[in-house]
Amino acid sequence: MRFFNTEGPNQSERHYSLPPLSRWDLDAILGLIDQDKYFLLHAPRQTGKTSCLLALAEHLNQAGRYRALYVNIESAQAAREQVALGMAAVVQAIANSARWRLGDTTTEPLAQQVLRDQAGLTSLESFLTRWCEQSPQPLVLLLDEVDALIGDTLISLLRQLRAGYPQRPHHFPQTVILCGVRDLRDYRIHSTSESAVITGGSAFNIKAKSLRLGDFSAHEVRTLLGEHTEETGQLFTPEALDRVWALTQGQPWLVNALAYESCFEMPEGRDRACPIGVELIDRAKENLILRRVTHLDQLADKLREERVRRVIEPMLAGTLPSEVPEDDRQYLVDLGLLRRDGSGGLVIANPIYREVLPRALASGPQDSLPQIAPTWLDPDGRLNPDRLLDAFLAFWRQHGQPLFASAPYHEIAPHLVLMAFLHRVINGGGTLEREYAIGAGRMDLCLRYGAVTLGLELKVWRDGAPDPLTQGLTQLDAYLAGLGLDHGWLVIFDRRAGQPPLAERTTSAETTSSQGRRILVIRA
Repeated sequence: MRFFNTEGPNQSERHYSLPPLSRWDLDAILGLIDQDKYFLLHAPRQTGKTSCLLALAEHLNQAGRYRALYVNIESAQAAREQVALGMAAVVQAIANSARWRLGDTTTEPLAQQVLRDQAGLTSLESFLTRWCEQSPQPLVLLLDEVDALIGDTLISLLRQLRAGYPQRPHHFPQTVILCGVRDLRDYRIHSTSESAVITGGSAFNIKAKSLRLGDFSAHEVRTLLGEHTEETGQLFTPEALDRVWALTQGQPWLVNALAYESCFEMPEGRDRACPIGVELIDRAKENLILRRVTHLDQLADKLREERVRRVIEPMLAGTLPSEVPEDDRQYLVDLGLLRRDGSGGLVIANPIYREVLPRALASGPQDSLPQIAPTWLDPDGRLNPDRLLDAFLAFWRQHGQPLFASAPYHEIAPHLVLMAFLHRVINGGGTLEREYAIGAGRMDLCLRYGAVTLGLELKVWRDGAPDPLTQGLTQLDAYLAGLGLDHGWLVIFDRRAGQPPLAERTTSAETTSSQGRRILVIRA
């Protein structure tokens, strides 16, 4: 029986799969190859790049006009700045792949001879030249994980390909496709021997195009999940199909992971007579986040990078960032963290990432929280909002300020500590949803616990700015209207200089919004 794949390239006989080449403009790619072009394919991790490259190589080899070879050169990363070792790893990877995939036994002795006779600065160029000269058809070389290489090793790879380029197609590959997470212009190579940063574009200026593999469309998501229904008879309800699309926005790994968790991991989902509904999809999403599965963990790890922080921190704070270079913004798009919405603005790529990022940042404060008795619960286990307020105020006055230091992003430390507290409140029995964006001036939270839904808006009062109360009430009105609520919390973090200690300035008072909603204003 086939299943949804979340590890490695798809195998159609084992995995539910979309036709890989249907995700590209195949005619355009074949046109580039026919014109002897060198080009790039890039996309975020676990979006199907390798599956597409393998399918392209198979398609070209079956047509018989070219010899096409897929090669993963990630092993050369371990060489770091040692060019000779790195190039030896690349040459060996090509020779091994040619033997495994094409049955070409000439590449192994050729690689050994070249690596014995040539220095690392020219070994790849020499190997490819000799191999192409004896090949019965022009060679199309698909190099995967190129941007895993580091410093001078990456420079050497790009420049040896560029040096051999004029000899194509009889003495060098007719086409080379470089594949990785990032676009070539973002190969920011810091060489130990040069003080300036060398960009990939300058080291490889023979690139004709840079192609990006996109996410699934809504139709493709339904088609993929429909394969499970056709094979097992188990239905996804229309609402569940819509929910998978809404949560993932078509990110391929997330689509497969949600479906696998729902259909193969959760006991209810393994009963093929039971349809997969919205509730199961939501629980599957929560399971993936709580387990910090590898894909989401790698994503969260990127938050430590300064160029990521420069964009993500103001998004979470709802403020406008200081000038951020286009390369940094595009880097986050290439990583799949962000996408450009219809108006051209930057937004978090999908709701699951939107939840994972602040959760990951709040994990430090959450781990640092003291033991807190769940005084916010009634004897029957229901959440009591009034008791929750009392518990929060007591917690904030005693522990808020010391916990700020455990937050990795200083500008949003209060947001992260508050979210850490709320995660302790829900503790697996509820959910905490977040909405935020650059320039929004706020972060909105929706806490759901049993029959209780609580809408919160977080604002920051900074030096030189007016009291955000009036604006916050208006914004919270709109947010609560969307939730169908007639009450909520407005939390104003006073970050102005010279304020009294947190314990002394934390207060709460009730007011009424312009739309008649009951608003609890917390100044912290």
